Amino acid sequence: MKPDLSKNKTIGILGGGQLGRMLSSSASKLGFKSHIYDPQKGCPASQVSDLTTVASYEDIKALTNFAKSVDVVTYEFENIPTQALDVIENYVSIYPNRKALLTSQDRLTEKQFLNNIGLNTAPFVNVETDAELKNAINKIGSDSILKTRRFGYDGKGQARLNSKTNLVDILLSFQGQPCILEGLINFDQEISVIGARDQHGSISCYDPGENIHQNGILRTTIVPARINKKIATDAIIITGKILNALDYIGTIGVELFVKDNKLIVNEIAPRVHNSGHWTQNGCVIDQFEQHVRAITGLPLGDGNRHSNVKMTNLLGDDILNLEQLLNARNSAVHLYGKKDIKSDRKMGHVNQLY
Repeated sequence: MKPDLSKNKTIGILGGGQLGRMLSSSASKLGFKSHIYDPQKGCPASQVSDLTTVASYEDIKALTNFAKSVDVVTYEFENIPTQALDVIENYVSIYPNRKALLTSQDRLTEKQFLNNIGLNTAPFVNVETDAELKNAINKIGSDSILKTRRFGYDGKGQARLNSKTNLVDILLSFQGQPCILEGLINFDQEISVIGARDQHGSISCYDPGENIHQNGILRTTIVPARINKKIATDAIIITGKILNALDYIGTIGVELFVKDNKLIVNEIAPRVHNSGHWTQNGCVIDQFEQHVRAITGLPLGDGNRHSNVKMTNLLGDDILNLEQLLNARNSAVHLYGKKDIKSDRKMGHVNQLY
């Protein structure tokens, strides 16, 4: 079902965080209205959207009314309950598709998908019991990372293991959630590619960015990444392969490790991505507008980079230095409208051109 998205049609967005906020703003630039669906009253995206529904993802009546009010639906996070998607798809199309969501919602499914299309990942083993964890460590090694299969982000839902780790305590801390054990990759760099695919199968990828993390949270993305041309080209080819294999429509984030001049896929995110925020000031068409174009049937725009960019996330108290940030040369400040300052909470980001 392909919607007729002429001017003033409405895009439904599941999730009202900063990504939903920036998607809503980009929709407005192209003449579309936006309708945010989020359980939290006063969420960041509601401050810039035309309509907001405040309801849980289990509220069938609210979901039905939301779906009937829009022409297409997208989302800003992966962990949307299946029941909510079932309700919405009775009335309107959701992009990216269910296959992309189901693949990314479970780390085991994601790794298996990537291997099945010929891409390299860290070694991994499914873990659901004490015995399975011990067997997985015997196979992969004690230097490894235990991750919940679902609901992990920004370093949450994972623990690094070594030969001294108390395995009983670790499993208890995960409260019986299904996990995978991943081999530890001592990578040289972590990079990411933001790519987009439209409804006609055309693909456009942005230049790879180099990511630097702090306490499991992305702190900085530098573009261009400090990698050679072959690695950059291979990373873009991998992203295109993933987009085609998923029959994807929209923007995607693909995180990769560079190790000994080879690429290992870490994970995929079926949405606009934090490491792509640099595109807002480094390209004519940023990742948010590219996503809106793709899901509404418009052609993809020019994603070529015109400037070098250093994107820095503003975490917690960083926001208290706002005057200094606003006065910095060649810098653009993007704030998310969050009311409460919390440690390591993403409050905004700064793009510095150089």
